[in-house]
This record gives sequence, C-alpha cells and structure tokens, in this order.
Amino acid sequence: MDYLNALDLKQSLVTHLHHPKPHSLNILLTNISSDSHTWNLVFMQLLLEFMGHEVVNLGACCPDELIIERCGSEQFDLLVVSTVNGHGNIDGERLIRKLRARPDVHQLTAVIGGKLGIHGVADDSHSQRLLDAGFNAVFNAASSLLEFQNFVKTISARPALLSSLPWGLGVAV
Repeated sequence: MDYLNALDLKQSLVTHLHHPKPHSLNILLTNISSDSHTWNLVFMQLLLEFMGHEVVNLGACCPDELIIERCGSEQFDLLVVSTVNGHGNIDGERLIRKLRARPDVHQLTAVIGGKLGIHGVADDSHSQRLLDAGFNAVFNAASSLLEFQNFVKTISARPALLSSLPWGLGVAV
C-alpha cells in the first residue's frame, strides 16, 4: 500500500486545498416593496450570472410575502435585496425581520445593498440596524461592487461554513 507523504504534495494541490473551487449558487434577487426601479435588478442579475450563478429575479415592487414565500418554495443559497429608491433601510428591515421569524427560511443568507437612505453616500447610519435586524451583510451606496463580489465568492467557496453561522453575525461594508 502506498502512503501519501505530505511533503510530496505539489503546491497546486496545497493551494487547491486552501482555496476551494467556487460552486454555482442559487440566488434569489429582488428589491423592496416600495422600489419600482428595475435597472439595478437587471444589472445585478447579469453580474451574478456572469459570476457563474443561477439567478431568479422577482422584479420591481416585490411584496414581502412573495419574497418570503419564494424563499421557502425553493432551495436558495442567497437572497440579494437591491434598492435604489432610498427606502431600503425601512422596507429592508421589515422584510428581514419577517424572514428571520419563519422557521423554514430563517437561516438563509441574506444581503441588502444600494441606496439605503435618503441622505446620500455619507449616511451610514442604517447599516448596523439592518445587520442587527438579521441581514448577513449590508452594502451601502459607498460600498464597492468588488466588495459585494468578494462576499458572494466567499459564500460560493465555503457554503457549509457560512450557512452554519448564526444570522446575527454580519459585516457592514
């Protein structure tokens, strides 16, 4: 019987062990009930699909109940809420509290991003409240697209690790 000598491992194998190959995520994309903008949803869908993920886009002015029902009807890896109308902090907090209250979907990884308030890019007052309400990450208007992409890559590289974390642990970027 041949035994594997750890010293004989090639660098590429070691690198592969430390950086697992990303897998395709099943992502539910939506905006908030008061947001009728669609261009941000189209952009986000194209970006996520370009990254290799499957995306279900619920479209504009999506009611909370429809979002939550859809989360429960299919096995999604990630809920992405994109908003540009400046009311993401209000509608997003209401949505995530309802989602976290449902036992069948309360552990779904959920992020929100875009224009979360009406006071411009400098206003970061909503991020911590949205994290406390249950979002895993908050990407405000000052966040870069690269930060969002890196977050999604982290989920696709380590799905078991992230899904096992309590939803209250999150990052604001």
